[in-house]
Amino acid sequence: MARDLETALLRSFVTVVREGSISRAATALGHTQPALSQQVRKLESAVGRPLLHRSPSGVTLTRAGEELLPYAQRILSLSAQALTEAGRALTGRCGVGLLEDLAASQLPQALADLARLHPGARLEVLSCSNAAMREAYDEGRVQLVLDEVPDLPGPPRWTVRRPLAWAIGQGVDVAADPLPVVLFSGTCSWRTSVLESLESAGRRWRVAFESNSLVGVLAAVRAGLGVAALLPTNLEPAMACHDTDALPSLPDIELGLARHPRSEGDPLIDAVETALRRTI
Repeated sequence: MARDLETALLRSFVTVVREGSISRAATALGHTQPALSQQVRKLESAVGRPLLHRSPSGVTLTRAGEELLPYAQRILSLSAQALTEAGRALTGRCGVGLLEDLAASQLPQALADLARLHPGARLEVLSCSNAAMREAYDEGRVQLVLDEVPDLPGPPRWTVRRPLAWAIGQGVDVAADPLPVVLFSGTCSWRTSVLESLESAGRRWRVAFESNSLVGVLAAVRAGLGVAALLPTNLEPAMACHDTDALPSLPDIELGLARHPRSEGDPLIDAVETALRRTI
């Protein structure tokens, strides 16, 4: 008998990963914690491998979980888009500005899938500096911007909080004093909140490497230069920290979406905004 992956189980799994714990995911989905745990175990049984490392402070992905996550996210995105967009033909152009860390996640694939459903539509995704993004927004080159709330070029239509996770470079001693840290350079609320978490926990730190790009930060962690705070979707399996008590808890970040006021009522931009909200 062929095995199927139920979308309800995949949604439970993705929500647990996104929220960082089964209890928070249960609240987000309106389920009880035992019921959600049972759904995750049912998915693990269907896959035939454990998907999560569980601890009192939260969950992290196993290697099988890392492998399944992008497929689960895409299946859910395609399912939602197919139900919404089937029978509609959208045309026109939509520019989307994404925080680089989101541009490296599943969001561009979700937008590509939407474009495939509507071959008459043209989508453009930009990831650039805050100043360049604001200029593109003001000029109407991008109609939607998904970024950290303080960096949005306009008022947020909606916001969502997402957890950060520690990425550990190979061979890095997380008990080192001071702790070597890989950071995003420049003024950044993300950078500030991470350092404040270390200081609140009484951990001394030193900047081992900094970069203004996700590519540079990931390269430094792969090289074993230190630890970094990343969105869970950008965390590579070899970087996962399975000892949740080894480092202090990280703050959530608040993401928001700004929409250019001249784009109101455009069906294509409505569809793209809906796809972004469902995926994030």
